Amino acid sequence: MDAKDILGLPKNALPIQEKKSKPPKESQRKPDGISREVYALTGGIAPLMPTIDVNQLKRKAQSENEKITWQWLSFTNSARKDNLQLYHWVRVVNGVPPTGDYSFAKYNKSVDVIKYTDEEYEKHLTHKAWTKEETDQLFDLCERFDLRFVIIADRFPSSKTVEELKDRYYSVSRAIVNARASSPGDVVGHPLIKEPYIASQETDRKRALSLLLSQTKQQERKDVEVLAHAKRITEARKSIKASEEPKVPAISDSGPLGADKDNAADPITPSGQFPSTTNPASEIASVMASLRTLRVYLRTYALDQMVQAASSSAGLRTIKRVEQTLQDLGVNLKPKVPTKAVCAEHLELRKEILTLLNLQKQLQYKEAEGSSFRDGSYSETPGTPPKQALRAADLDRTFTPDSLNIGGERFVKKEQKRKGPGRLSEAPSSPAQSKRPRKYKASD
Repeated sequence: MDAKDILGLPKNALPIQEKKSKPPKESQRKPDGISREVYALTGGIAPLMPTIDVNQLKRKAQSENEKITWQWLSFTNSARKDNLQLYHWVRVVNGVPPTGDYSFAKYNKSVDVIKYTDEEYEKHLTHKAWTKEETDQLFDLCERFDLRFVIIADRFPSSKTVEELKDRYYSVSRAIVNARASSPGDVVGHPLIKEPYIASQETDRKRALSLLLSQTKQQERKDVEVLAHAKRITEARKSIKASEEPKVPAISDSGPLGADKDNAADPITPSGQFPSTTNPASEIASVMASLRTLRVYLRTYALDQMVQAASSSAGLRTIKRVEQTLQDLGVNLKPKVPTKAVCAEHLELRKEILTLLNLQKQLQYKEAEGSSFRDGSYSETPGTPPKQALRAADLDRTFTPDSLNIGGERFVKKEQKRKGPGRLSEAPSSPAQSKRPRKYKASD
């Protein structure tokens, strides 16, 4: 007996329920140009146009009491002066039509054209090329077509160019503004006064623009070649002018910044001679030539370039010693007020410090050379290897055991051991002693 017998259930097995097969998902291939992560987040390509109308999101939910209908109603536009009545469909809520001006009337913008009187015209606006009727007609067309001078020139009865119409309109407007102002200073910032219209410049601009737009490809290539050739000529002239310039004098109120003096110091080699390096004066002259090409530069930048040029032949340790000397003297490495005179004195002080350091180096070398001569002719001299000095001394001197160091002592000890303890080579030899008879072995 089992649970099924107790419950009275049949013993046959329960029918197996067939699993419903899910429809296969349509696999979409990832398009090119989109990363895998972005495609997985978006679930595909984002739509080009929004699927939901934005106005639907902003619109409030319709209440149950509202009754909305659309009616064909008339409307008037305040932007029109003829009171024209038109019709359109209007959304009406609970039978109450909307009130107010036409919604698109606010976009009707017009230009405020200056009006003048007959008295003002006779007093300020008379011109030999224009009559009053032509001027009145011009201003009427400007007000009608909102200063679209191409259309105005097409509608104007006489043959006037666009530039002539513009010149007449802006000259009249400018004269009226000046005449109505209480003082000229009140209208200085007015656009018509601040930026006046000049017909000749406009004509030249249009002519140049038409010539530029009518060029062929061959003419454009020729213009590019001419400009490149002109640039090369300018650079060549600048280089020739820089090379032909004489030495720049020292910095003073009457000279340019960063020149060198004749007593500029160069580093000294151990042999006591000046090295054959580039002259600092030529370096400073080249720096000045490069600064002139900049036209505008900071004086501190020029001072840095001059300091680098003046100390170009010195080593890094010498430059650091110069800066340390300036700090010991309480002088700033860069002047706080870099005027021309201050920069000139600062550069001159650096040169004098560099000269002092080079003289100290030469003095130390001379003192070392003098001390080497005082020690003796066999002592080492600067620039001479020590091994060669010892070999020369050994060749010149005679051999004496006492003058040798370790080798001589070993030689003497070997001689003493050979002769016996307590005997010297200089002592007289002892008398000969009788020798014992030799014992012979059995083999002999």
